[in-house]
Amino acid sequence: MVRGKTQMKRIENATSRQVTFSKRRNGLLKKAFELSVLCDAEVALIVFSTRGKLYEFSSSSVNRTIERYQKRARDVGISSKMVQDNIQPVKEDTFTLAKKIELLEVSKRKLMGEGLETCSSDDLQQLENQLERSLTRIRARKNQLFRERIEKLKGEEKILLEENTRLREKVIVLYMLYELSDPTLSSLAVILRSASLCLA
Repeated sequence: MVRGKTQMKRIENATSRQVTFSKRRNGLLKKAFELSVLCDAEVALIVFSTRGKLYEFSSSSVNRTIERYQKRARDVGISSKMVQDNIQPVKEDTFTLAKKIELLEVSKRKLMGEGLETCSSDDLQQLENQLERSLTRIRARKNQLFRERIEKLKGEEKILLEENTRLREKVIVLYMLYELSDPTLSSLAVILRSASLCLA
């Protein structure tokens, strides 16, 4: 015969309730004993019946185990308080940072032309001034980049001019050498002379 599942609610019949209490109490005490022996655990069990009768089990001493529990609870309480004390400033910093981010997001949207309906004339004037300052900084940076680019191009132009001068000097030297060494190479000398004039 299959045993029915016991419903987890108060047993109304006093006799049945007392029988169940006795059986479950003995089973609980047995389990507490087995746990202390098999696992070398410090176990304390306290049970009061509905009539106020005390049943207890302890692997050492109930009072000693209770004192140990109370000390542990105090230590945990102190640690928890220290954690809370340290967490509170972090929470405050996080809240402040979140508010700053929110204000920055609102300011960003306004700079993009969004959410201007709630702005007063003073707010719009401040926003306009901020945009003008931003444009001034942008133009200044743009002009700086242009100047740097121009200086770079001037430097490259100077290098090319110096290279051109060196080539022209080489051509002139070759022209003079050919003209002096062999008159039959006069046509080549003319070509070199023309090249030197082109490089001038």
